[in-house]
Amino acid sequence: MSGVGVLDKASVLLDIVESRPATLVQLVAHSGLSRPTTYRIAVALERLGLLTRDPQGRFVLGPRLGLLAVEARGDRLAQVCGPVLAELYERTGLDARLYRRRGRLQMCVASSVDRGDAPEAGAVGTARPATAGPAAQVLLAWEEPEELYEGLVRARFTAAHLAQVRHRGWAYGPDPVAPGTVSYAVPVRGAGGGTTAALVLSGPAARMPQVPGRALTGSGTDAAVALGDALLRTRGDLIPAGATGS
Repeated sequence: MSGVGVLDKASVLLDIVESRPATLVQLVAHSGLSRPTTYRIAVALERLGLLTRDPQGRFVLGPRLGLLAVEARGDRLAQVCGPVLAELYERTGLDARLYRRRGRLQMCVASSVDRGDAPEAGAVGTARPATAGPAAQVLLAWEEPEELYEGLVRARFTAAHLAQVRHRGWAYGPDPVAPGTVSYAVPVRGAGGGTTAALVLSGPAARMPQVPGRALTGSGTDAAVALGDALLRTRGDLIPAGATGS
């Protein structure tokens, strides 16, 4: 604890939301703070961009935290991926994003979407628990057994699901980051062949096929290879996806 009361209380709320989205009632219950204090601090954090709300109105980590992390790390992959993501959007009409794993979180570090109507859920810098969805599965599927075990503790997918992802080389399905969308995710490989990021193509569920076709998987795989090559050429970030250090 810092010894500064309001900062310590804010830290407690951020710790709660880091694990899972939380309603105001849940923040009060888990923090032990009074409802007025919890509401006042949560709204202040929201105004600062440190918290935001998901489509269900629950508090989640805000994009400012992720942006600070990206800037602090000097993320080379985020810096070189712009043209590849833009080309993917033009070719497929689907939103293209890159996600990194940061401990228990998946963080959007780059996006083809720069429109004013872009969903807040997919904004660059937004972090969500890596417990569900295609991006989370791809980011975890190729990890070492100990990391796999830790990642599956609270996950809404199983070891069998991850075995299928490893066999196919991609994950596909509803995307909890942006409700109402379906996403295709493929790993971006770094040095040594480890998964350094997940490349995700997303679109409205009504527009997406039940099973991804050859055009979608081919476009995604080619782009992931191009990103991995670009990362190696820049001699950039070689830290595995689950690492939290600098």
